[in-house]
Amino acid sequence: MKRVYTLYRVSTAKQVDVNRDDIPMQRIACHEFSDRQPDWEILREFEEKGISGFKVSAEKRDAIQDLKEAALAREFDVLLVFMFDRLGRIENETPFVLQWFAEHEIEVWSVNEGQQKFENHVDKLMNYIRFWQASGESEKTSIRVKTRLNQMTEEGLYTGGAVPYGYTLVKNGRLNKKGQEMRDLAVDVTEADLVRRIFRMTISEGYGSYQIASILNKEGFRTHGGAEFQSNHILRILKNSIYCGFLKNGEATSDRIESLRIIDDHDFAMAQEILRQRAHKSDEKRTIALHNKGKALLSGNIFCAHCGCRLTTSRYVEEYRKQDGTEVCTEYVRYICHHRSRRLNDCDGATTYNAEKIDTAVMDVMRNLFAKIAGCPQEEKIRSAYKKMMAENHHLQQKTEVELEKNRKQLEKLRLEIGKVLEGNSIYSEEDLAAALNTVKSKITEGETILEKLQDEDAQKKAMCDNMIPAYQQFRSWAEEFENASLETKKMIACQLFTRVEIGKGYKVHIELNMTYRQFLEDWCSGTVIEAIAG
Repeated sequence: MKRVYTLYRVSTAKQVDVNRDDIPMQRIACHEFSDRQPDWEILREFEEKGISGFKVSAEKRDAIQDLKEAALAREFDVLLVFMFDRLGRIENETPFVLQWFAEHEIEVWSVNEGQQKFENHVDKLMNYIRFWQASGESEKTSIRVKTRLNQMTEEGLYTGGAVPYGYTLVKNGRLNKKGQEMRDLAVDVTEADLVRRIFRMTISEGYGSYQIASILNKEGFRTHGGAEFQSNHILRILKNSIYCGFLKNGEATSDRIESLRIIDDHDFAMAQEILRQRAHKSDEKRTIALHNKGKALLSGNIFCAHCGCRLTTSRYVEEYRKQDGTEVCTEYVRYICHHRSRRLNDCDGATTYNAEKIDTAVMDVMRNLFAKIAGCPQEEKIRSAYKKMMAENHHLQQKTEVELEKNRKQLEKLRLEIGKVLEGNSIYSEEDLAAALNTVKSKITEGETILEKLQDEDAQKKAMCDNMIPAYQQFRSWAEEFENASLETKKMIACQLFTRVEIGKGYKVHIELNMTYRQFLEDWCSGTVIEAIAG
């Protein structure tokens, strides 16, 4: 009797009886084929579930390696599969796997294709062509599946995978090709509140991903899988655009789905900017504090006015004994110029600055700025003012376009006169026509320049309006919460309001406002305060 080993493989573990290549069907077909052979006996069966014959090399497939070891040990005589592509679909590898078994005196049979022999060059060529074709079919299938998944994503349909935190799956009444009811993503109200809190802790309080994960775990929150939150879980949440209502799958992105939106665009953009800056810890352009620990207000965007070095924070303890013998310890926080303290350059500023003095002066500036917003127009008035400016611009554009069209028509008429001038039948002389043509061309060029400038101004005004309204809303929010806010919140307000704070000798403080807020103050408030003296 010939000893027979069989191999069954499916690309996904979810394939069942209704599919052509499922394992139960392969097993039945192989047993029926073996029963028709008078001297065959199946001794052992190998199964591979969820193994892609196109993507996974034979070297990484345990079943293939076990079969090779068994072949070397002369444990069987025949390797039987349902189809040869069950051995794999890699065109530059699988043909040689098949040939390897044949060279080691193992007959390789397929229920559908018979025995593969290697008696001549034609056999080898047919063997290679078979797997070249199978590889091509896998590639085409992969392309079709990827294309369809991208199309479904662009249509706003859930295509599977892990459900993001903050969402759940609900049945939608549609059936797939297998007759199974499909499901869509929907917002989980309880989890959505926690997602908003994570963004708020990042933007408003400056917590890092490790801190947030630790706080959530202590409060008993868990991921969908029941595990504790880790830093990477928090970062995935902060970076996922689905919270703004966009489904993504590879390069494909859906239109906004309002029913899935949890976070507004401004907060999401702020979170991305904080993550981006913290990823470049040594970048001199960084204005966001790396963390919210410590008692200093300006740990992210404070610099030496003399050498430009970013100031670091430290604390020191002053200990002394009173006359009555009581020991007193007083803790101070200070800003230190690293370059000056290490003598790395010719900085002529101070080495250390009392943080309390500087922070007090900066907070006074912030209070001054927030007080000014009380006298600003209401949001609708600001929006209306921008609309009025844009309306005036549109009117000028229309007027310019009418004048341009008039001059272009005049140019065409003059060009028609060229032929008449050459024939001597025109009312214009050559010199007059040339002068008229140059004048009209000059007017057209000037008009096109003016129109382009107006269009650029229109785009700038629209962008300004789009930026100013969120700036106004953010400004008002800060003004309302500032006095009662925690130190962590005040730190993040300072980081976002100021791009740079410089400290010089005599505790002179120079402040550079974020461009958006500076523009807002210049347009709608009575000036700005950017200089102060701490003391």
